[in-house]
Amino acid sequence: MKSAERRKEILRFLGDTETPVPANVIKEKFGVSRQVIVQDIAILRANGYGIISTNKGYVLDLKARLSRVFKCRHSLEELIEEGEIIISSGGIIDDISVNHRLYGKISANLMLSNRIHVEELYRSLASGASKPLMSVTDGYHYHAVSADSEKALDEIENKLRERGFLIEN
Repeated sequence: MKSAERRKEILRFLGDTETPVPANVIKEKFGVSRQVIVQDIAILRANGYGIISTNKGYVLDLKARLSRVFKCRHSLEELIEEGEIIISSGGIIDDISVNHRLYGKISANLMLSNRIHVEELYRSLASGASKPLMSVTDGYHYHAVSADSEKALDEIENKLRERGFLIEN
């Protein structure tokens, strides 16, 4: 597992629990040293994730950031541009979801916090190995986006609207 992929999985792992997770538990789960976990946590914090260290372990502080859901539509080729708009304005793309007429809401955690994450997602989808979730709804999809302030979320909303990606309800 590559380090960037491991960090995404660490975020998901921490996000699935409300109780602190000791570094030793995380290192066992991912098969790396405790020092690698400490470095991964430091990198995640530097990328804006609110990970709190307690005497019992690490916990993801999702309440520290504000969140808003945006309904968007664009092509696969415009995915990088959408990601850059959100990230350059201080946002993190927490997830993607679609409302399928038969299956209901389908979602996937993304935790995209920088351009590299967005480009990796695009390359994976463009390779054809998997179809993007938005392909089942003709490009319509929702993103839960988190940021440090309402101002940042407003900026993201305005830029998505200006670009024509935002779908008004």
